[in-house]
Amino acid sequence: MAAKLRKGDKVIVLAGKDKGKTGNITSVDPKTGKAIVDGVNISIRATRQSQTSQGGRIPKAMPLDLSNLAIVDKNGKATRVGFRMEGDKKVRFAKTTGDVIDA
Repeated sequence: MAAKLRKGDKVIVLAGKDKGKTGNITSVDPKTGKAIVDGVNISIRATRQSQTSQGGRIPKAMPLDLSNLAIVDKNGKATRVGFRMEGDKKVRFAKTTGDVIDA
């Protein structure tokens, strides 16, 4: 199945403690159905110091479920994603405006 949300997409959070926040997807794990969005769902992780990195309390973005994310269209609103054929190429488009998300 084609991915509706991909790395680099600008998304808005629909549910949870960070509802309404926006950010870009940094990674997607299709097997678990989760994505990491920068600046959203931040958790403090305590790490031990090593030769390469400083230890202490380090903020880390934790994964969010893909069902709690929606892509942002050109108007800044949350929209669903659809697929259509343009010529011989399958493209994603925003359901609200009908614009192609990435050509």
